[in-house]
Amino acid sequence: MGHRGLDAYGYFEREGSLGQVQGEFRAVVAAARERTGEAYGRRLHSAYLYGSVPRGTALPGRSGLDLLLVLHHAPSHDDRDTAEVLARGIDADFEQIDGVVVRLHDKDTVLSEEERFDLGWFLACRCTPLLGADLAEHLPRYRPDSLLARETNGDLASLLPTWRTSLREASTPAEHRRLSRLFARHLVRTGFTLVMPRWGGWTSDLTESAEIFGIYYPERAAQMRAAAAVAMDPVEDPAVPRGYVDDLGPWLADEYTARHGTKTRRRPQRPGATSSAR
Repeated sequence: MGHRGLDAYGYFEREGSLGQVQGEFRAVVAAARERTGEAYGRRLHSAYLYGSVPRGTALPGRSGLDLLLVLHHAPSHDDRDTAEVLARGIDADFEQIDGVVVRLHDKDTVLSEEERFDLGWFLACRCTPLLGADLAEHLPRYRPDSLLARETNGDLASLLPTWRTSLREASTPAEHRRLSRLFARHLVRTGFTLVMPRWGGWTSDLTESAEIFGIYYPERAAQMRAAAAVAMDPVEDPAVPRGYVDDLGPWLADEYTARHGTKTRRRPQRPGATSSAR
């Protein structure tokens, strides 16, 4: 935990680069670049990679490919359908990846004041440019402070009812496996950003995130370490995600609100827009 993801002035360093992509995933990235350009043409402003692939930590057959696409105009339903076709095609053609996520936003939203410390920070600090002009040039430098903590993950309390509904409606082992991974990843990220200002740095490593959280909340450390393990190796047991929505999630939401406040309410999204889940 010596290097904390900050430069000499205390600002976030951008994580990941195309140079860090492992050999097993270079063909995937090349295909993603080519197919994205073909699929969106002039509608596309820029495209970015994020996650384990540009960080050079992806595991063949287990890690997914994550793409953020920024369009010139608000994404339409057709744009969203195109994203789904793009994701399915890449996933089907490359066995070294386990799933593809394509997130769509428009340029104005990314650069808006209300997204400055959420989506803007995400693009500037956690995304690697793949195509087009890098919007990070129009965004500020960021520090690991309470404002950033609030605006990135200060919405857990509002998410929990939706999670409970999804869990009630899940009926197959595959659905429980997907939810266990989704909930666990979000909780570990939220647990880390809860303590991020006190720790004074950034990491995207889930195991390290859980360990750092445990320094400040030893009574919940074992739960967070277990969640980090599930985030990387999801399970089919419905009791696991149920424990997240009944115990760890509500506690974390209350503690987060008490320490950092609640994320600023966003305007309703326009038709065809997609959320920027972390």
